[in-house]
Amino acid sequence: MTLVFVLISILVLIVLITWLKFNPFIAFLISSILAGFLLGIPAEQIAGSVQKGIGGLLGDLVIVIVMGAMLGKLVAESGAAQRISDVLMSIFGVKNVTWAMMVTGLVVGIPLFYNVGFVLLVPLVFTVSYRFKLPAVYVGMPLLAALSVTHGFLPPHPSPAALVAQFGANMGLTLVYGLIIAIPTIIVAGPFFAKFLKKIDAKPLETFQAQPKPEEELPGKFNSFFSALFPVFLLIGTTILTFQMTEGHWLLPYIKFVGDPGMVMLISLLIATYTLGIHMKSKIADLMDLYVVASKDVAMIVLIIAGAGALKQVLMDSGVSQTIADSLQGWDVHPLVLAWTITAIIRVCVGSATVAGLTTAGIIAPIVMSGNVDPNLLVLSIGAGSLMFSHFNDGGFWLYKEYFNVSVKDTIKSWSLMETIVAVVGLLGVMVLDLIIS
Repeated sequence: MTLVFVLISILVLIVLITWLKFNPFIAFLISSILAGFLLGIPAEQIAGSVQKGIGGLLGDLVIVIVMGAMLGKLVAESGAAQRISDVLMSIFGVKNVTWAMMVTGLVVGIPLFYNVGFVLLVPLVFTVSYRFKLPAVYVGMPLLAALSVTHGFLPPHPSPAALVAQFGANMGLTLVYGLIIAIPTIIVAGPFFAKFLKKIDAKPLETFQAQPKPEEELPGKFNSFFSALFPVFLLIGTTILTFQMTEGHWLLPYIKFVGDPGMVMLISLLIATYTLGIHMKSKIADLMDLYVVASKDVAMIVLIIAGAGALKQVLMDSGVSQTIADSLQGWDVHPLVLAWTITAIIRVCVGSATVAGLTTAGIIAPIVMSGNVDPNLLVLSIGAGSLMFSHFNDGGFWLYKEYFNVSVKDTIKSWSLMETIVAVVGLLGVMVLDLIIS
């Protein structure tokens, strides 16, 4: 009955949002409370689970999303995004815009957390879409596919990095295998799949759509790229330094502090405030007003993601992920397929790729000890399964829907289907690689 109760809770969420037109945040709260009662969480603990889910998710994301919105607004209004899009189009050409977005997402996505990469790069997507009169979803999907794949497949992202440690895999080899599988996966889920999305009606948030400026008013190429991508440089630099330093080094705590995604965004915003604002003769008061507008534009996005966090926490506290995993453990299938299947089902039910991956790790661990499967490929198999069919209980679903301003139906047809393609093609890549190296 556990799976039935999960499906009922998600169905109620869908009905509230699509049929009754409830605000998604309120719908999430109602569905989360219902799920808590159905799944047997004591009544006095349900409110605590909801609050923990909201606080836990927002604690990680609110600084990133709000600061990212401010930085995105500044990059757009200053003309930096226009300058960057001009350079990209001159290199790749308008006909190859999806490939330009794919490469950008892959390069930036390796060091960046998914949500950080999303809020940093989506404004660039909207600028390219607006300036060259191209459908926003068509332009953006290759970039989002690249960010998603790097998040699920490649260390040093949290889930694959944790799986490498749990299975005793080799970090470097897993990264190499991951890249071999990631590139064709992104091509299929990105530029190829995007061809079928040109008719989706998207009306991106206006905060990221600045009017084109005359050439002489634009910031320079170096200033534009440096200011917009400084968070990437900072994260890469701190990550490299963290790996190179010994645990007791006196600088390590400070490097970890600077490398925290929230601190990265704050530092980057302050630098961009000077390079794209004050340096370009803008007044501080005007810049602060710009940031207020940007914050208002993403306020509902923050609440919706918080609601998704509440539902995820209730499902986790109920033990539903462990129940599902235990029921599937006895299946007589290839270990890599079994790991992918368990992860995919938990992901669809719980909504969190990281939770799905780490839950599966505990179930699959005995298989690794048997020596019958390559631990590096097992990490990638679980990573692929953790991206399966993102939907209503996943914060990424709502982040995409609200930023691109598309309907729930079109979000499923584009975002959810893209994630499913990534999961399936990723598994196929793992199995092919297993045949080659075994």
